[in-house]
Formats: sequence, C-alpha cells, structure tokens
Amino acid sequence: QGGCGCPIPGGIQGQAGCGSGQPGLLVGDLHTAGELSDSSLTPGYEGWWWADLLLSSAGVQIHERTSVSHVSVQKGRVTGVETDRGHIKCQYFVNCAGQWAYELGHSGEEPVNIPLHACEHFYLLTHPLKEPLANNVPTVVDPDGRIYIRNWQGGILSGGFEKNPKPLFTEGRNQLEIHNLQEDWDHFEPLLSSLLRRMPNLEALQIMQLVNCPESFTPDMRCIMGESPTVRGYFVLAGMNSAGISYGGGAGKYLAEWMVNGYPSENVWPLDLKRFGTLQSSRTFLRHRVMEVMPLMCDLKVPRWDFQTGRQLRTSPLYDRLDAQGARWMEKHGFERVKYFVPPGKDLLDLDQSKTFYKPDWFDIVGSEVKCCKEAVCVIDMSSFTKFEISSTGDQALQSLQYLFSNDLDVPVGHVVHTGMLNENGGYENDCSIARLSKRSFFMISPTDQQVHCWAWLKNHLPEDSNLTIEDVTWKYTALNLIGPRAVDVLSELSYAPMTPEHFPSFFCKEMSVGYANGIRVMSITHTGEPGFMLYIPIEYALHVYNEVMNMGQKYGIRNAGYYALRSLRIEKFFAFWGQDLDAFTTPMECGREFQVKLEKGMEFVGQEALLEQKQNGVYKRFTMFILEDHDTDMDLWPWWGEPIFRNGRYVGKTTSSAYSYTLERHVCLGFVQHLDEKTGEELVVTTDFINQGEYEIDIAGQRFQAKAKLYPFSSLFAQRRRKDEVELSGYQRE
Repeated sequence: QGGCGCPIPGGIQGQAGCGSGQPGLLVGDLHTAGELSDSSLTPGYEGWWWADLLLSSAGVQIHERTSVSHVSVQKGRVTGVETDRGHIKCQYFVNCAGQWAYELGHSGEEPVNIPLHACEHFYLLTHPLKEPLANNVPTVVDPDGRIYIRNWQGGILSGGFEKNPKPLFTEGRNQLEIHNLQEDWDHFEPLLSSLLRRMPNLEALQIMQLVNCPESFTPDMRCIMGESPTVRGYFVLAGMNSAGISYGGGAGKYLAEWMVNGYPSENVWPLDLKRFGTLQSSRTFLRHRVMEVMPLMCDLKVPRWDFQTGRQLRTSPLYDRLDAQGARWMEKHGFERVKYFVPPGKDLLDLDQSKTFYKPDWFDIVGSEVKCCKEAVCVIDMSSFTKFEISSTGDQALQSLQYLFSNDLDVPVGHVVHTGMLNENGGYENDCSIARLSKRSFFMISPTDQQVHCWAWLKNHLPEDSNLTIEDVTWKYTALNLIGPRAVDVLSELSYAPMTPEHFPSFFCKEMSVGYANGIRVMSITHTGEPGFMLYIPIEYALHVYNEVMNMGQKYGIRNAGYYALRSLRIEKFFAFWGQDLDAFTTPMECGREFQVKLEKGMEFVGQEALLEQKQNGVYKRFTMFILEDHDTDMDLWPWWGEPIFRNGRYVGKTTSSAYSYTLERHVCLGFVQHLDEKTGEELVVTTDFINQGEYEIDIAGQRFQAKAKLYPFSSLFAQRRRKDEVELSGYQRE
C-alpha cells in the first residue's frame, strides 16, 4: 500500500503465509501470494434480499416475473417501458438485464447496441465440511490453475475459466428464467484437476452438484455502463464478465451519479458503452471474441497485447499492400493499425509472439523507423482517425463550433486549429484538429475511439437546425502521415507546388493534386512535432497516392513506419493524447494547453466558467514530463503506464503514458503530479516551483528510479519548435 500509493489494503505473503486461513490448501509449490486483507464475501441472494428491503422501504416498487417487451422512445428520448403487465411511463431506463441485455437493447423502437455474449460457466459445490468453513475464510484465486475457491454454506464453491469455453445463445436468448444447463464433467475436468492439485483433501468431500449456468462476457473484458449514444435517458449496466457482485457497489454508484448529475465522479471512459460501435454487435464477432475473452480472465496481460479474434474487421485500402511489406498489426476500435514493419530476414512469428515487461524484441526495428522520421521521410497509415465534416448554409457551423470548442475557430480559410471539446467542468471530451475548409464548412479529425462518443456529444449539444449538417466521413478518406525533413521534397515533386514553410506554413490546409489524384486535403501537421504533412485522400485514390509517394520517396530514403514510432516521437515531445493522458477530468490549464483556450474570443463556450476559475485560483494537478536517470534499458523492467510517481519520497501521482526516446536515449514518462498537505491530505495548488523544486522517483514494480521532471520538453529544440507552433496558433488574423 505505501509503496504504490494504492488505497486497497493488502500485501505480499511469503510461502509460509500463503495458506493461512484456508484449510487444506497445498502451498509447497508457491513462492508468494497477494493478499487483500479487507475483502469480504457476500452471498448473492443475501445482497438481493437487503437491496429489496431497503428499496421497498424507500418507496421503490419491484415487480418480479415481469417481462419487458420494449422501451418506448419519442424524438430520441425514453418515454416509457412496455411490459406484460402494462405500460410504465418514465424518463430514464436502465438496461441491466445481464445475458438478455443484447436482446432487450435490440427490441426497442430505437435499437441500442450492447455487445455481450453468453458462455457456459461451471462451478462445483460440495456439502459442508465436518468442521464447516467459517465465513471469514479467504477466497483463493489460482490464475495458473485457472480456478477460484471460496466458502459456500460451510463447504466449498470452486469454479474457473477454462481455455476452451462454450459460447451459447448465439441465436438469441428468449427464455426469461435462469435455469442450470446440463452438467459436462468432461469439459470441467481440467478445472477439477487444478482444484485437486491445489486442495488434495477435496477427494474426501462429498460433491453436491456441478453447476453449469450462463455468464455474459464483453469484447474487451470490461463491463458496459453509461448512456446510449442514440437514445437519451437509456442507460446500460451489463456485461460484468463474472464479477457482477464485486463491481456492483461501485458500478451502481457511478451510474446513479451519471443519471442524476449528467456525469460520474470518476473517469469511467474504459467502461463507457460509447467505446463500442455497431461493428462490435455482430453475433458472429461476439461468439468468436468471447471464446478468447473467457480464458484471458486468468492470463497475464503483457504490455501491447492484442486480441486475436474478430480481426480485419475495419481496414485501410492499403492493408494488403502494407501487410506484404511486413506490417505487424494491432487493433483500435475494430480498425487494423500498423505497430511496426519487420524488415526482410527477420522472423515474423517470433517478433509477434514476443511477450515481456522488459525490453521488447521490436526495440531496434522501431528505433530505425524513428531515425528515418528524423533524418529522411516515413509514411504512416493513420486512416483509423475519426473524421467529421460540419457545414451550414449560414454561419451556424461556425457559431456552433465556437460554442463547443475552447480555441478560436474564426480563422482564415485554410488554417488548422488544435482544440479541446470540453464539458462544463472544463475537462476534455475530445481533443482534435479542425481545418476550416470554407467560411461555412469545417473538417474535424479526432482519435480513433472517439467515433461514437464524439458523434453523440455533437448531436446532443448542437441545436436541431436543418441548416446545420454533421457527417461522419471516417470511411471516405485514407490518411497518410508523411513525417521527416524530406517530406517537403517528396510532396513538392508530386504536386508541382512549393511546400516549404514560406509557402505552406505550419497548421495549414489546402486541397491539392498529388500524382494523378485531385482533391487531396494536405495539412502541415504530423502529430509528432516533426516536420511533414498529413494527407487525407479520397479512398478511391488511396493506392495510387501511396504508390506515388513511395516511388518518389525512394531517392530520399523513404520507408514505412508504424504507431510505435509515432508514440515514441509524440511522448518525447511532451504531446498529450486523449484516452491516455487526457480525459473528461483533465482541463487545458492542468496539462499546459492554456494557449489553446481563448477566453476572450467574443462568445461563451462550454467549460469557460470552470477554466476562468482555474486561471484565477490555480490547478490541483499538473501534467509533467519525466526522464528516467538511472534506468538500464537492457536489464531493468520498463515503464509502460500507471507507475507511481514519488516527490521527495511521497506519492504524488502516476504516469499516464511512457515510451523510450531514441533521441534522448532514455525512457520518458508523462503523468500528473498533485500536491497534498502532509498532515491533512488536503489538495493544494500545484505551482511551477512545486514541480521544479522536487526530487522525483518513478516506481516500476517496486523498484524506484530517479527521474528529472519538467513542464516542457527536455530538448531545447523541442521547446523552440513547440513555442513556434504556439505563436502560430495564437497569431492568426481574421479576414
């Protein structure tokens, strides 16, 4: 607890303490065990009984054995629920139907996609022991054996998550009662063998029953909660992945806050329903994915691991071309993205199966891609970016975007503005780049997993105006990122146009011809701080433009690169990224982006009041860059994210992202630092002096490494380049 700043009481037990409190547990093959000392065991039926009692006493009506046929919706909002006992009028509805949530979501007048799928889940019950187990006997989880063991009415309840799960109800789940499925001792045998190895005396116990009941799982092993992106007032709490009782209290708390206040009190984006799109709701996709998810419940997740099922769902038009050149793939929001390219002669399989918390096998490959980005020119396919076009017949588009975004979008046609889309508390709902295409039209580029969330936020916060149009054009454009000092030469020769900074300044956008293709939107940004251009290409021209770029770039040393190189470049430049560093509880004032906030732009915008208050009173956390000083890249565990940060020996925060900087030849970590009163624990304002005057350490798996902290990039070149970009962003002149 004290070592990592984690509020959960517990510790590490040696072999002697591994079996304490759990009679009959074999511990001779164990080295250590983790202990959660304040955990508790609550039988599900008792929990429901107390909930029923408390809710009924508060006036809540509970109707058991009542079938819900569909949810009534008018003008995009919940108005009621149709049941077999009549209509219930309501403004809010929560779909917490568990394994039926998918069907219930699709039964309404406006379908709500809830991607989950059931699998058979087995657990064994025994009769009470001669000396019944006490209620405080600890629950045992054996990940290697894939089992859990706990007390059940004085006996043992033991189940697990086998490697070969059995999905069911792919055709739908219409039966409204939960009935145990048929026993399958052959299927349960591997789990039973693990149980007997861990508790050899179990053979003497009398088995009561092998239970086989359905349990629902989600595509990413995380539960689903939040408001539907398509129906206001329709909330979801489902897909608990066999941890419903454990999650229940916290999940219910945050969902209640969401319904009452409009948002929860903590960042729950990883659980938000809007992280999924309709593409994850295919029954075939879900069936195949949960067969992978269920075994992963017991597996160690190494950094950068990827799901292997349900792949190649969304791909760039260049997928086959890149794959043939050695691309290794990862998936984001169903979209295939390149991690890195394996050079000829390297073993593709060995690299792809490299699983470690230490220096990975792709280290030198990514390093060569980074080197090319800095010295020549690289191409990264970034087609997965979310893209929207917002237009109007009058000035409605400009006025609406000025209201929703913190930066000033009333800039000359052809300029690109980096800005945040904030909530009422000033937190980032989206972090994006917006190009002004004309006086009445804009082109917005957002992170890949913002596609559903951003669409819902725009629709919910913009007026219903027939003169205002919002179109998701993600699928219309292939995006190529040309990074490096020779990018200007490649593009100049392909477009027969001067592309130097004098003719094509930073944060500029222009439609151009590239090769034979017209209508290519070229932007002088790379999302890395390196020189270069983003090309947004109508998909029918994608292969042609890519081939032209690669052919022309041969004399300039061009090569393909992937997102691992991009990550290294952006982190060493101290660039924050939404979903990793930025979230709905982080403001521009807290992450050094005050220059992207125009408090005096002539009209109010969402979050302005909160930012004015922060500007006056100061902030209680600061986004900070750390470089590890005494870390051995070859021998020590690497930082990945979530590592505790210590200032003068006291826990002050955690990292949000990290990468090896091939330029600085050190690991760079980004994270937030807080200032807590040593006596009271009260949050205090974090000043520049507080950051600069501390001695810092980053804790990696219990070992602390000295770190230097800065509020700006370490390289003076990076700092100069960033200041130049800030001046250009803030110095636009209106027409």
